[in-house]
Amino acid sequence: MSSKLDPDQFEAFQQKHPEWVWKGGHLEREWRFPDFKGSLGFVNRVGELAEKAQHHPDVDIRYDRVLLRLSTHTEGTVTERDLSLAKQIDALD
Repeated sequence: MSSKLDPDQFEAFQQKHPEWVWKGGHLEREWRFPDFKGSLGFVNRVGELAEKAQHHPDVDIRYDRVLLRLSTHTEGTVTERDLSLAKQIDALD
């Protein structure tokens, strides 16, 4: 189990990962791609990371964009686990 984040921990994370927003109990970030193939390829790579981490984001895929939401459902909010996966996802860019 991961510990819940406090605002200071998130602020330190966001300084290095400014595209992520803490919104309504989850982290959220959107990516844009030239076409559906790019969006789908990105989602598949995120899926591989999520499976390895056994921590799965909510995924909203559109033609040219992907919205990811991360939270630890058992905690009902964002935890260190979410930050860890967000950092791994950012490394895909």
